[in-house]
Amino acid sequence: MKKVLITGGAGFIGYHLSKRLLDIYGNDAELVLVDNLQRGRMDDDFKNLLKDPRVKFLELDLTDQNSYKELGDGYEHVYHLAAINGTRHFYERPHEVMRINTLSLVFMLEWFKKENSIGKFLFTSSNEAYAGALNFFGLLPIPTPERVQLVVEDTYNPRWSYAATKLVGELFLIHYAKMYNFRGLIIRPHNFYGPRAGYDHVIPEFSQRIAKRVDPFPIYGADETRTYCYISDAVRAMQSLMDSPKTDTLPIETVHIGDFHEITASELAEKMFKVTGWRPKEIDIKFAPPGSVKRRLADVSKLQALTGWQPEVSLDDGLKRTYEWYKAHPDKS
Repeated sequence: MKKVLITGGAGFIGYHLSKRLLDIYGNDAELVLVDNLQRGRMDDDFKNLLKDPRVKFLELDLTDQNSYKELGDGYEHVYHLAAINGTRHFYERPHEVMRINTLSLVFMLEWFKKENSIGKFLFTSSNEAYAGALNFFGLLPIPTPERVQLVVEDTYNPRWSYAATKLVGELFLIHYAKMYNFRGLIIRPHNFYGPRAGYDHVIPEFSQRIAKRVDPFPIYGADETRTYCYISDAVRAMQSLMDSPKTDTLPIETVHIGDFHEITASELAEKMFKVTGWRPKEIDIKFAPPGSVKRRLADVSKLQALTGWQPEVSLDDGLKRTYEWYKAHPDKS
């Protein structure tokens, strides 16, 4: 059996990763999904996933050490995805972002080294961990390789609360793995998108505004660039990296996952207008929030060298699929 633990299993990445692993491993799959359901949702999609007899769900608070008695052991792979994400949360409750993200990782690593050290541990970091390097040093190479300065630009700006937890989290996993001689892997996602991604990110926000025919149409940080990786391509990369013996080495690997095509927020909006067949009469250009990063473009050559990965879903196709999902599932909060 391929026994796998996924924390944050009810969330965006956790849900799609679970679907991927069930498809790839077939009858050998045994998935245990952990979530406290604060941000992950017990919606129809997730309920249907839990009907699969190969899936077990545990509703646990990973900041409570007593919760770890419920996890058991014998996991070949552990995907630690649980974290508070979303720019709104960085600004509104940065202390909780730092507390929850850091405590859950430390307790997970303590459990792992004692109960499951024969397995392999994946930590989901973020491109936010190095986002301050461009503004602070002006030296951030584009495309950006993995071995780049990790920078918290301004400790007084709550925007950097999340980045700080990911920067420190990378250090935790690197040195725990070295000290206790277990296999680990760090990934840095670069703007994963797709159905069921929450309602606080740019593509979900654009999708909802288009569905509601918002006009004038606001665009924040219109000239800032990003790449966007469709979720099925993203979780395929994660699974391929975890299954590869090339990532079993010490020191552990840090790998970027993202697409190749850099696009501004304005260009992204225009693509969405095209694929949805609607365009507002007026565009309302607004300033980006303080601390927002001007450019992001990952170097994914290491990912390709380790796995041969290539994206399969075009941006146009992915945006259309995503818009259709959000049109059918409007935010009811």
